[in-house]
Amino acid sequence: MKRILITGANSYIGTSFEKYMNENYPNDYQIDTLDMLNPNWKDYDFSSYDVVFHVAGIAHQKETKENAHLYYKVNRDLAIKTANISKKSGVKQFIFMSSMSVYGLDCSDELINLQTPLHPKTNYGKSKLEAEIEIQKLIDKDFVVSILRPPMVYGDNCPGNLTKLFEAVKKIHLFPTIKNERSSITVEKLSEEVKNIIDECSNKIYLPQNDTYMCTYEIVKKQMKQKRIKVKYIYIFNPLIKLFIGKINLISKCFGDLKYEK
Repeated sequence: MKRILITGANSYIGTSFEKYMNENYPNDYQIDTLDMLNPNWKDYDFSSYDVVFHVAGIAHQKETKENAHLYYKVNRDLAIKTANISKKSGVKQFIFMSSMSVYGLDCSDELINLQTPLHPKTNYGKSKLEAEIEIQKLIDKDFVVSILRPPMVYGDNCPGNLTKLFEAVKKIHLFPTIKNERSSITVEKLSEEVKNIIDECSNKIYLPQNDTYMCTYEIVKKQMKQKRIKVKYIYIFNPLIKLFIGKINLISKCFGDLKYEK
């Protein structure tokens, strides 16, 4: 039985992964969670674990000059410290939850792969990339580092941008009919990918995604239909919106293409 420690309590991805594993593989893996907000977390005994899955981090917040330092303190420094403690404790594999944001793209006509240049623009993306670089320096024959760069994660009660978009549509009852393609991943699919990464135990960077690309218009339409919310889907503003794709971040994130290679 593999023992897994999730570092980061009450995170959406961490709790979803634990639920997925307990429901599907209750006898094959033992999973514990460590609250990284507790200042005594560094005194916790990591030595009995085979895998540390690090999900603690700051995301889905408006970035300001005042909170910029927190991204580096939490997303970078905390992750590096956790990886170092894991290695010193004899943990075999460290899985770091990074992000598609390390590429620094809101939209692109090019397919993204592991050869795509890394140019993060936000403190979130920069802090994740800096953590990746330092954690990978710890790799040796006894310590495996696996890095995930998921695209947008969604699912029931997900705190991300897609949920915010759904809430906005519920209020205005209007949405454009623009067709686009974006990589995304359900939290269930992501949990399955993490389980496979644990089984593989390799020094790799992973770009997980759903089998099909997401169209923002189609997923909004499907969600509103499920919730029985009436929305008028309009095309009149499509040409104007397309004009600002690649120029205005919010429009680019909603209606631009951004895809990992299959």
